[in-house]
Amino acid sequence: MAAFAVCLALSARASAQTLVKLLPAPREAHFGQTVSLPARVLVAVPGHHADDEFAARDLEQAMARTAPTAGETHAAGRAVYRVTLLRKESAEAKAALDRARLAFEPAMDAEGYVLLVEPREAWIVGATGAGVFYGVQTFEQMLPLPGAPRVLATGTVRDWPAMRYRGISDDLSRGPFPTLAFQKHQVRVFASLKINLYSPYFEHTLLDPGQPLPAPPGSRLTPAEARELVAYARQYHVTIIPEQESFGHLHPVLKYELYQEMAETPHGYVLAPGAPGTLPLIQDWFNQIAAEFPSPFLHIGADETFDLGVGRTHEAVEQKGYGPVYIDFLTQIHAALAPLHRRLLFWGDIGDAHPDAVSALPKDMIAIPWDYWNTSGFDKEIEPFAKNGIETWVAPGDANWNEVYPDDKLALGNIQGFIADGQRLGATGALTTVWNDDGEGLFNMDWYGVLFGAVAAWQPGASSIADYQEAYGQVFHRDASGKIDAAEKELMAAGESLHAAKTGLTSDELFWIDPWSAQGQAAGQKLLPQAHDLRMHAEEAIVLIEQAQAAHTQLAEPDALAAMDLGARRLDLIGLKFQLAQEMASSYAQAVLQQHDPAQRQAIGNRLEEIAGYNGRCTDLRDGYSALKAEYSQVWLTENRAYWLNNVTVRYDLAIELWQKRAERIRAVLRDWDNGHDLPPALPADDRLGPE
Repeated sequence: MAAFAVCLALSARASAQTLVKLLPAPREAHFGQTVSLPARVLVAVPGHHADDEFAARDLEQAMARTAPTAGETHAAGRAVYRVTLLRKESAEAKAALDRARLAFEPAMDAEGYVLLVEPREAWIVGATGAGVFYGVQTFEQMLPLPGAPRVLATGTVRDWPAMRYRGISDDLSRGPFPTLAFQKHQVRVFASLKINLYSPYFEHTLLDPGQPLPAPPGSRLTPAEARELVAYARQYHVTIIPEQESFGHLHPVLKYELYQEMAETPHGYVLAPGAPGTLPLIQDWFNQIAAEFPSPFLHIGADETFDLGVGRTHEAVEQKGYGPVYIDFLTQIHAALAPLHRRLLFWGDIGDAHPDAVSALPKDMIAIPWDYWNTSGFDKEIEPFAKNGIETWVAPGDANWNEVYPDDKLALGNIQGFIADGQRLGATGALTTVWNDDGEGLFNMDWYGVLFGAVAAWQPGASSIADYQEAYGQVFHRDASGKIDAAEKELMAAGESLHAAKTGLTSDELFWIDPWSAQGQAAGQKLLPQAHDLRMHAEEAIVLIEQAQAAHTQLAEPDALAAMDLGARRLDLIGLKFQLAQEMASSYAQAVLQQHDPAQRQAIGNRLEEIAGYNGRCTDLRDGYSALKAEYSQVWLTENRAYWLNNVTVRYDLAIELWQKRAERIRAVLRDWDNGHDLPPALPADDRLGPE
C-alpha cells in the first residue's frame, strides 16, 4: 500500500523538507523536488468534455482558496502554471504518458487516473470523467496550505480504486434532518475523497406524495429537493441511493391508524408479510423513489425485524421458521419491484442470524452485512452471501450513536478490519454508516470516521490508521500545524478514559444522568478515578483547536471544528459533573457532622456557599449545561433544519432547572441554619445531596 506521507527531496527553491499527504493514498506515487507555484494557474481542457470542464472549474475554485499573498504575487511576476485535463485516448495524453513511461492499465479505466506534475505544468489523465475528476482532487490536495511555503511537489501518481462502490449511509429519520445546502456540502466533501455513493436513510422522512401522512413537515425531503440533490451530485460523480425501510424500522409509519392493517403488531415496528396492503405500499414508495432517483440500485433496508412472528405472522413463523418467512418476503418484494429494473440492496443481518436461509434469495440482490462493534473476524457476516453467489457490500460504522462525540478508536478499527475482510472475500462495495439513535447526532462530528471509510474503500488491503491520523487535519482542514490531528487524538484519549471506567453507560447517558440518582452514584464511583484524565484530554483538545484557528483563519471546514469543540466541552462536562457532585456530597456531609461546633460555623457557611453560591458548584453545572445548550444549538443549525432541535434542548433545559433548583434549596437550607435550625441530613429523595 502506498504511504500517505511521501518525503520530498529539497530543491533550491524549498528551504525545508516538505511532506505531501494524500487521502486516499495513491497506489503509486513518486515525488522529487518542489518548485514555487506561480500566482496564476491556467486550467486547460482540450477535449472539451462537459465532465472535465466541471472538474476544471472545481480546480479553479480550489486555486482561488489558496490565493497567494501580495508579496508572493509580486515575487512570482507574470509566470503561469498550466494544468491540462486529458482523456487517455487523446494524442496529447498518449504523448505525456510515453514521456513519463507510464501505462494506463485496464483496471484504471472506470475511475483511475494518472497525474504528471512537472516544474511548469501538470497533466491529469483519465479514461472517464470520474477518473479525471479524481485526479483533480489529488492535485488539489497538493496545493499550498495556509501559512505554508507556496510550493508544489513534482512527480507522478498512478491510481485506481480497490472497490467499485464507496459510500456513506446517513440516518435522516431519528432526529437531525440536514438542510439541502448541507447535503450538497456533504456531496462535495465525499467526492473530494473519491466517495461515489451517498445513501440517506429514511423510515418516514422521504416524502411520497401518494403517502404523505408519515413525513413530518419541516423534516422531510420533497420530490423537488430530491431531484435537485441528484442533479447536483451527478456533477461530482456521486450516485444518490436512498434507503427506504420496507420491512422493519417502520414505527414512524405504523403508529398511524391508516397503516394498522399492514402492521405485524398494533402501532409496532414491522410490516406484516402477507397482509393485503403491504406489497402495494412498498410498490408505491419505490415507484416514487425510482422516478426521483435514477440510480441502478434501490435500497429496501429490511434489518432488525425483531417483531416478525410476534403478531400476524406468528403461525407462519411457527410452521416455516423465522428465516424462511423473512427470505420469502424479500423474494416477494423483489418480484413486486422487478418492473423498475433496479438491483435491490438490503441489510444482511439475516446472513449471520439464519445463514441456511440465504440460498433461497434471488441471486441478483446485493446483501450489505453490517457489524459495528468488532475490529476483526467478519467472515461469518460475509460468507453466507458470498458462498451463495450473492454480491456483497460491507457496512462498518462511525460509532457516533449514543455518544457525545464519536468513539473514533472503535470506528477506525471497525472500518479498517471490516473493509479489509470485505475486499479479501470479494465484496464490491463499502457503505460506512452514521446512526442517530439518540436523536442528537451532528454530522459535523462524524467526518473523522466516515472519511476513513472513504480511504479504506479506495485503498487495497488494511488501510493504515496511523497514516490517516497524520494526514486528516492537513487534507480536510488544510491545517499545516498538526494541531487538529493532535486534537482528534486527544478526543480519542478522552473516550478511552470513559471506557476505562467501565460504567456500562454510553457517554451520552453519562452526560445526561443525574449523578445523585442511584444509577448516577454507581457510575460515579467507577468514573471518578478516570475523571481527571478524561478532562485533561478534552481540555487539551479545546486548546489545540483554538490555537490552530488563531494561527490560521483560513482553515477549511470551520463548522466541523466548532462541532469538535462542542464534543470536547461535552466530554469535559461529564468529568466535571461527577467531580463536583462528589465534592458537594462530601462537603455537605462534613457540614452536617460539624454543625453544632461553634468553631466551625464560618467554615460550614463557606462550604454551603461553595455548593450553592454565585460561584458555587451547583451554578457551575447550571452554567455548563446552559453554555452547551447555546453552543449545541448553533452547531445544529449550521447543518440541520430546526425541526427536532427542541427535543434535544429540552434536555438541557431540564438539567439547567435541576441544578438551579438545587442551588436555591441549598441556599434556603443555609438561611434556615443561620436562623438556628439544624441542617437536614439530606435533601428530599428526589433532590438529595448524596446517599441518605
